[in-house]
Amino acid sequence: MKKLLLILFLLAAFRGFGQDLNARVQILSPQIQNTNKRPLEVLQTAISDFLNNKKWSDNAFQAQERIDCTFVITLKEWDGSSNFKGEAQIISTRPIYGTTYNSPILSINDKNFDFNYTEGQPLDFSDQNFTSNISSLLAFYAYVIVGMDADTFASQGGTPYFTKAQTVLNNAQNAPYIGWKAFEGLKNRYWLIENLNNKSFAPLRQLLYTYHRQGLDLMSDDPKKGKKNIAGALPALQELDKQKQGSMLNQVFFSAKADEIVDIFSKSDPIERTKIFNVMVDVDPANTTKYEELKSGK
Repeated sequence: MKKLLLILFLLAAFRGFGQDLNARVQILSPQIQNTNKRPLEVLQTAISDFLNNKKWSDNAFQAQERIDCTFVITLKEWDGSSNFKGEAQIISTRPIYGTTYNSPILSINDKNFDFNYTEGQPLDFSDQNFTSNISSLLAFYAYVIVGMDADTFASQGGTPYFTKAQTVLNNAQNAPYIGWKAFEGLKNRYWLIENLNNKSFAPLRQLLYTYHRQGLDLMSDDPKKGKKNIAGALPALQELDKQKQGSMLNQVFFSAKADEIVDIFSKSDPIERTKIFNVMVDVDPANTTKYEELKSGK
């Protein structure tokens, strides 16, 4: 335990350098017939530079400490000029101390990743106003990624970044793009940041901290204690599900964690496996097939 605390202290001390994100960007265009794909390569580079070269938090990171994330943008329509329509799969992970394992934190698919971009256009961004949809989309998810990562290191640690993401969303309310407004669906950017800033979801954000900092981070030194802390935290999902059934943040958590939870408890004793199975099937019936593995202990 002392060794782990020393490692965390040193990491905190060293987080005074560099930028925040280590973002890998990929633009796919399977439905686009335009043979000149060079503008897409330029766009991919511009997005990567925007995410990786800007400071998103007050805490800086050494190169090896930057938050790993991926943005896979699949274009569905492109007019061959500056108008793009598509969707984006956005994933972020967090290293688990004492291991080479990276735990998924955010896994989300934004189906309305539409924007206008002209080759060579600088991706300007301001926290004060809306400048373009592409820069607002990227900044919004950058703040969410940094915030959720911070929640795993300190209880409610992501609050300042979720507040910034809320500002990005507020600035985009008059923009002619889908995904920023409450009435445009129940699973969009509006509801993601609403949930993250809503005090009703504080138990789920606390779970992120307990699950990672008091669970996974302990498992290399004390796997029994780490697993016990995770098992003790998961039932909080049942109470939250009663109040906020089907909410977006709940689904984001399950999307990131369903497979990992099965991996963690698949070799546990039958009593613990049954307990976790009952909890997860109750709150996440959509992934029942995955949780069935807990019954067999394979």
